[in-house]
Amino acid sequence: MEEHITLKEAQAKVDAWIKTYGVRYFNELTNMAILTEEVGEVARLIARMYGEQSFKESDKQKDLADEMADVLWVLICLANQTGVDLTAAFQKNLQKKTERDKNRHINNLKLA
Repeated sequence: MEEHITLKEAQAKVDAWIKTYGVRYFNELTNMAILTEEVGEVARLIARMYGEQSFKESDKQKDLADEMADVLWVLICLANQTGVDLTAAFQKNLQKKTERDKNRHINNLKLA
């Protein structure tokens, strides 16, 4: 059975894991560099799966979902370190996008 967790629960699970197994969080600058690296791994895989680049042997066993989860993990670490409530931040961001773009995409002829 699938376990559904909220962003708040994910933040708590990452924090508990770090405190149990990770000794401590890497500092924010290190985690920012790691986040950039992980996003690059997602980009590399998408370029091969959906773009025009061919797979190298070393890329063939990569899993897109796992690579995206790595990005989420590090983002959650950064949120925990900087005191960001991702649930509240996401809700606020969604509202901002809705207010700003409620007609923008619907009226974009390029998307028709």
